[in-house]
Order: sequence, then C-alpha cells, then structure tokens
Amino acid sequence: MKLGRPAETAATLAEEADLVRKARSGDARAFGRLYDATLDRIYRYVFFRVTDTELAEDLTSQVFLKAWENLSRYKPGGPFVAWLYTIARNTVIDHYRTRKQSVPLDQTVIKEDPALDEKVDLKHDIGILQEAMQELTDEQREVLTLRFLADMETGEIAEQMQKSEGAVRALQMRALQALAKAMGTDRKLEE
Repeated sequence: MKLGRPAETAATLAEEADLVRKARSGDARAFGRLYDATLDRIYRYVFFRVTDTELAEDLTSQVFLKAWENLSRYKPGGPFVAWLYTIARNTVIDHYRTRKQSVPLDQTVIKEDPALDEKVDLKHDIGILQEAMQELTDEQREVLTLRFLADMETGEIAEQMQKSEGAVRALQMRALQALAKAMGTDRKLEE
C-alpha cells in the first residue's frame, strides 16, 4: 500500500480509508492489512531510534496495539502511516522516559547489525555515520530518518513534521549537506 504516482495515491488513500473504516468497526482483518502495509516502515523507524532488535520489535508491537486501541482517534484525510509514526515517536520517547536512560531521545544512532556485517564489513563507515548524525540538529536527524530509514515521501514527511513540502525539501538538502560535511565528504559532493 506504498504511496506512488498521483493516481495510485488517490486509489491507495481511498483503499486505506476503507480499511480504517472497517477496522474501526472491529474488522481485525482490515487492521491486519493496514499492519502488513506499514509494519516494515514503522519497525525501521523504531529500530533506528533504539538500536536494539528485540526492543524495536517490542516497541513496534506496542505501536500497533496502541493504534488498534485508539483507532477512534485517527482523523481520516491524511496517510494512516503518518499517524502511526506519531505513535511510534511517542512510544520511543515514553520508553526512554520510563527507563530514565540518559540516551538523547532525538538522536538517531545506527547500530551494527550482524546480518549486514556478514554481507559487507561496514564497521568503519557505520561509526563515521553514527558520529556525523550526532552533529545534526534534531530536525535534520528527523527528516533524514523519515526519508531514508522510514522511506516516507516528501508529502508524508511534511505532514508528519507539520511543515510545507518545500520546507521539508530544503531541510533535507541542508541535512544532507551537513551530514556530508560532518563525514568529511562535502568536497566530493561539490565536485
């Protein structure tokens, strides 16, 4: 149910609205289809906020449970996944708040994944990226996380961040430039 071209978007939003309507009236299969269409994106978002596979799985489950329990609060008109990202963000914040951990809430930290290490040795690059991401502003980390890790389109990010699409594109560009500079690759981008 990933959003695509304008004609697909209209059909997808209509299908999504229908599924939400059915799920609100107790249709678990309709909610299951919404779950299937959004699970990977929500999990990726949560994982890159907490950097622990098991914790990410637990928190992602909590996100969907909260969504199911609070479907009546969803306001149709915007993408369902944007509402889920709000729940996911709040769930991660609540997790850190209740654990009283000193990990900065808005820092996107990338952790090595053993499956990736088996395919390619990325340890050095991941460390550089991790440090560089910490040098970005909260908004820059958020826009890059939503765009490249959660695979959201500019319009979805704009709605999520409550900004115009132009502002999101400008923020994304500044974030990529700041990231390149922090990683020491900005000269390569200019050439």
